[in-house]
Amino acid sequence: MNPPSTIADASMPPDPFDQTPWVWDEARVREVGYRAVDLIAAHVAGIRETPVFQPVPLEIVDRFLGPDTAPSSGEDADAILDDIADHVLIYPFGNGHPRFYAWVNPPSTPIGIFGDAIAAAVNPSVAGGNHAATYVEHQVLNWGKDLIGFPRTAGGLLVSGGSMASLNGLAVARNTKAGFDVRAEGMGASPNPLTVYVSPEGHSAIQKAIELLGIGRKHLRMVPIDPNRRMQIPALERMIAEDRGAGMRPIAIVGNAGSAGTGTIDDLDALADVAERNGLWFHVDGAYGAPAILSAQYRDALAPLARADSVALDPHKWLYVPVEAGMVLVKEAEAMRRTFSLVPDYLPTGATPTGVTGLPWFSEYGTQQSRGFRALKVWMALRYHGLNGYRAAIEHDLAQAAHLASLVESASDFDLLAPPSLSIVCFRHTAPGRKLDGAALDALNRAVLDDVQLGGKAFLSGTVVDGRFALRACIVNPRSTLADIDALMAIIRDAAEHRLGCNTESG
Repeated sequence: MNPPSTIADASMPPDPFDQTPWVWDEARVREVGYRAVDLIAAHVAGIRETPVFQPVPLEIVDRFLGPDTAPSSGEDADAILDDIADHVLIYPFGNGHPRFYAWVNPPSTPIGIFGDAIAAAVNPSVAGGNHAATYVEHQVLNWGKDLIGFPRTAGGLLVSGGSMASLNGLAVARNTKAGFDVRAEGMGASPNPLTVYVSPEGHSAIQKAIELLGIGRKHLRMVPIDPNRRMQIPALERMIAEDRGAGMRPIAIVGNAGSAGTGTIDDLDALADVAERNGLWFHVDGAYGAPAILSAQYRDALAPLARADSVALDPHKWLYVPVEAGMVLVKEAEAMRRTFSLVPDYLPTGATPTGVTGLPWFSEYGTQQSRGFRALKVWMALRYHGLNGYRAAIEHDLAQAAHLASLVESASDFDLLAPPSLSIVCFRHTAPGRKLDGAALDALNRAVLDDVQLGGKAFLSGTVVDGRFALRACIVNPRSTLADIDALMAIIRDAAEHRLGCNTESG
C-alpha cells in the first residue's frame, strides 16, 4: 500500500475556498491601515472640539441591538470604517477629552495606541514559551517591581485591570494563610471562617474577590475610618483580636494606595506593622494611586508599598496606556506559583535560550491560559515617556486637582466634602441663601450632575461621602489645563443656578 501523497493530485478538483478576504498583500494592508490611522488621528487630535459626551440616539442603539442576525456575506472594509466613523467614534465614553473628570479613566497615550495595534498584528498567546512577547512582559514586570520597591525575585503578572489584580493577590493570600490545602480540599474544609480587613474606602473589587474566593462577604470586616478617611489602626487591631477570640482565622489586611472614591491613602506603614505583628498577609490596592510614588508630594506616603505582600497596579490608569492593562505583583513568587500552577502534558515549559535560566510560564501564576500581548503597549509607553515624563504628567494632574480644591474652598457656594487626596476632589454646590436641608441639597447636586454630564461641555461623576451626595472630579488627563478647571466650575455653577431658578418658577 502506497503512502498518501503529500502533493495534490493534478486530477483533483480545485479548492473552492476563496482566500482573498483572509490573505491580504502588503498593498491592501497599507490601504486599509492608512484609512484606519486617519480615523485614529482625527479622533485623537480633534477631541477637544467635540462634546465630552453625547448619548447615542435611539435609532443608532436600535441598529446595534435590533433583530438583525450576523451578516451572511462579508462587507467591504471601507464600508465598515465608514460605519465606525459615523456611528462609533462620534459617541465615545468621553475619557479622552480634556474636560472628562469622572472615573479613573485617562486618555490613551498615542504611543500606546500603536502598541495595541502592533500586538494585535503579532497576536501571540503569552502563556509562556521562548518568544519575544514573554521577555517583554518580564521586563515590564521588573519595571513595576522597581517602581514600588519590590525585589526582582518577586512574582508578577499582567492582567485585565485592578479588579483581577486584587483577585489574584487575595487568592495567594487565602491559599498561603488559610492553614490547610485549599486547592486540594476546597473552602468547605476550613476549620475556622477566614476573615479579611478593609476600610469602607476599599474598592468594590475587594468584596467581589472575597465572595469569589469562597470567604464570604460577611467575613470581610469593614474597619472604621478616621477624619482623613484612613483605616483606624486601633480599631483594626481590636477587630482582629475579637475575631480570633470568636474562633475566626484572620488572614489578610487590604490597604488603599489611592481609593477610587476619594483618593485616600491609608497609613501603609502602620498597616504593615499590624500585619507583621499578627502574621497576616498585607495586600495594597494601588490600582489608581501607586504611580504617584514618582511625585515629590506622595513619595513618602507611598514608599511603604515596598512592605506589602502583594500590590495591585493599573497601567491603564495613571500610566495612560490603553485598556486592558492591569498588574499584580507578589513578593513571594513561589507562593503565587503554588496558588495557580497546573501544567498539562501538552505544555512543556522548556525551550529557553542557552544561558537563560528556565522561566516558568505566566499561566502558572494566574488563571488565564490564553493571554494577550498586553505588555507591548506598557513597554512602549514607559520607554517613550520615561519615569521623568510620567512624574511630570502626574504632578500636572495633582496641580490641576489642587487648583480645583482651592477654587471650591474659596467659593461661597461650594463646600469640600472630603480632604482632597491625589487627584480627586469631592465637593458640592450649597445653594447659599436657599436654606435647603441635606436631602434637598443631595437632590440639587444629583440634578446638577445629570445636567453637566448631558450638556457635553464637561463630565464628572458623583459619589456619597458620609451620607452626603458629592460631585466628584478625578483628574488624570495631561491634556487638561487650568482654564478647563475654571470652566468646569462655571459650568457647574450655571447648572445649579438653572436648577434653582426652575424650582423658584415652579414654586
